[in-house]
Amino acid sequence: MRIPYDKDDMKQALETLKAGGIILYPTDTIWGIGCDATNPEAVEKIFALKGRDKGKSMIVLLGNDYQLEGYVQEVPEVAYQLIEVADKPLTIIYNKAKNLAPNVVAEDGSIGIRVVQHPFCEELIQRFRKPIVSTSANISGDATAQNFAEIADEIKEGVDYVVQYGQTDMSKHQASTIMKIDASGKFEFIRK
Repeated sequence: MRIPYDKDDMKQALETLKAGGIILYPTDTIWGIGCDATNPEAVEKIFALKGRDKGKSMIVLLGNDYQLEGYVQEVPEVAYQLIEVADKPLTIIYNKAKNLAPNVVAEDGSIGIRVVQHPFCEELIQRFRKPIVSTSANISGDATAQNFAEIADEIKEGVDYVVQYGQTDMSKHQASTIMKIDASGKFEFIRK
């Protein structure tokens, strides 16, 4: 069951993404700065806002695991099993990304992808019909904001749209678990 959200809030977020803008939005982990993960110019705006090293890749969010094959050349079967049994948000780094903006993909061709489980975020991705970049809502090197209230004004003012949904949730949120998986299905934890 979906938690209700303001339809205008969803519409504004979608229009911003479609126009190549960047949004500040809640995810199943911490608040993120996002954009169309297939649009290199939009991705560039996030690097500029965060002051992030261009050698550092960002993660991408999908609405469901069926979308994985559209953005990864070879999805090992174990990835689907890991996603299914994960009891907390799980980002998996896959080899050989495809159909994504080149500047969102790591220099070695890998990409971190999380199948999101958050009512607003999941609906946003389903309606946008493309993956969305998700990077922590902070200037590179600063502490990660664990809820909306902790996000610096510089970030709030630097995006094209700030999602209203979830702003009053003051609980502390954590970043996802990160695993790297290779084509053979062998995996290792990068962050637990």
